[in-house]
Amino acid sequence: MTPPVDTLTAPCSAQVLADRMVLTRDGIRLATDVHLPAGYRIGVDAPLPVILERTPYGKAEVSRSEQLGERLGVPRPEIARHFVQHGFAVVFQDCRGRYGSEGHFTKYLSEGPDGFDTLAWIVEQPWCNGKIGTMGLSYAAHTQLALACLNPPGLTCMVLDSGGFSNGYQCGIRQSGAFELKQATWAFKQAKLSPAAQHDPLVLAALEAQDIRQWFSRMPWRPGHSPLSPVPEYEDYLFEQWRADTFGDAWRQLGIYAEGYYDAIPDIPVVLMSSWYDAYVRSTMENYDALTAGRQAPVQLIMGPWLHGDRNITHSGDAEFGPAAAFDGNVAASWLDFRLAWFRQWLQGKPAAQASDASGPAARLFLMGGGSGRRDPDGRFEHGGQWVQADAWPVPQATATPLYLHADGRLSETPSSLPDAHISYQSDPRLPVPTIGGSLTSGQPVFEGGGFDQREDSRFFGVQQPGLPLSSRADVVVFQTTPLVRDVAVVGPVTVKLFVSSDCPDTDFTAKLIDVYPPSESDPQGYALNLTDGIFRCRFHESWERASPLQPAKIYEITIEPFATCNLFKRGHRIRLDIASSNFPKYDVNPNSGETASDAREKRIALNTLHLSPQHASHITICLAEPQTLTPLAVNDMSS
Repeated sequence: MTPPVDTLTAPCSAQVLADRMVLTRDGIRLATDVHLPAGYRIGVDAPLPVILERTPYGKAEVSRSEQLGERLGVPRPEIARHFVQHGFAVVFQDCRGRYGSEGHFTKYLSEGPDGFDTLAWIVEQPWCNGKIGTMGLSYAAHTQLALACLNPPGLTCMVLDSGGFSNGYQCGIRQSGAFELKQATWAFKQAKLSPAAQHDPLVLAALEAQDIRQWFSRMPWRPGHSPLSPVPEYEDYLFEQWRADTFGDAWRQLGIYAEGYYDAIPDIPVVLMSSWYDAYVRSTMENYDALTAGRQAPVQLIMGPWLHGDRNITHSGDAEFGPAAAFDGNVAASWLDFRLAWFRQWLQGKPAAQASDASGPAARLFLMGGGSGRRDPDGRFEHGGQWVQADAWPVPQATATPLYLHADGRLSETPSSLPDAHISYQSDPRLPVPTIGGSLTSGQPVFEGGGFDQREDSRFFGVQQPGLPLSSRADVVVFQTTPLVRDVAVVGPVTVKLFVSSDCPDTDFTAKLIDVYPPSESDPQGYALNLTDGIFRCRFHESWERASPLQPAKIYEITIEPFATCNLFKRGHRIRLDIASSNFPKYDVNPNSGETASDAREKRIALNTLHLSPQHASHITICLAEPQTLTPLAVNDMSS
């Protein structure tokens, strides 16, 4: 007998088996909606391939980045209907402890086993033919990679959009010892949607009464005395992440450490999409490297110029990239059609459009830059750009090229010849360098990502002198090339090797790569556009597994790894590197006292030194390519 249908949507659309409770191995039940074609007869009609998304944001709620026509932000059931009408079953599920699902929410760490148990349940259902594809943005990309690390039954292909932890210690939660404070703003916003807050008006009122921007001026927080204290489960997991500053077993857990599980991930087709101003560039590139090494299934890499998940918004921060920057109409007819073609190919065995089939290019990359540099009617800076394609990442046309730091502020291909060249500056943790854009997400209302002129502006948290450039600060050290005599593309990984010393037992060094525009009518002082940045916490100069204090005056070699980038520097521009010792509130601030940043009560002013002699030749290595050698993206067929 055909099981009853809980909810029947509009005719000729889909039928929904709502709130099926999937039992996990530890007895928790996960709320699950199953979308089937209208008129489909369970147990009578042929079973279907399945598309799964596991989300903490509500299985029936609006997905803010999904688009249908001109509508941006579409309820998930409408997205399901688009796939259902092409012969798929679609499953949306609430993550543990979120919305309709039972259990205690601990961010990231339950997603592997819960995902495995969900796929094991799906393949046993009479409407499933044994083939399952997964999809999802951000956290819903993390859930995919987590379950894939357990090689679950039925997993046939994946589409990971802006997420999937390769190593949460190095990208997404922490970076080279520093803590990404987007975890704090995310926890605060999501705590308001927790069952505790939704079921208890006093808990919600306590959260609503907090001013999160004020709280960011009082860091570090204390457990039980933080803006999250009304919802202890959210406060607990945040402090666990914040305090775990050494790379130990806590960071090798399933869900945040695919590096330890890559061999278990099945050799299946995968789409990896992210963007140059996203928080998961490093994870995306590391996943690409791992899932293409010694494997046969196609892996497609797509990198746009967007903020996190904003694939059809053509600006990031104040940087406008033009109509070519949108995914829809440039890479494929639409993101929805791209995924449909992918799933039809790998789940149904049907020929796919050129936009997503296995014979297409391995990498589709948006090369930022080349725009007019003028302001558009919305006041944004026209940086421009175009799509290019490559057979691999890093692109073979680019050559790793070191540029050396000089004491007079030059950045050149020749090392310094001065035997004792150095620059010293003071870093005060009470007055950190403010974050002005960058590759980050989930920071609002405290901070935001994207491309901005590196100039203090009242829009940004922690700004002291609106109008002044960051380069005017005594704790920001600037190195730049002479004006370029020809166009040059920087496409690939970025590494910054510094020789440093400090008079404190611990401190940070940050590095930021910048495209410097010459003066123009709209920007007579020029425009310094941030491209990528990174950080290094010096207590980990020997090992990520163990903190070791710095010895006064001793010189250490450290390596900062900003995210990869893809940018055209036009003739007359300069390539610039800014070195500092803080970038707040993107990262937590090092107290310089040797205490962990999560618990520090003592803050010291550090005297930090960059060593630039021939023996200690600090430098940045970027991947340079002649623009004409890059291949424009060819899209022969954008249909589904």
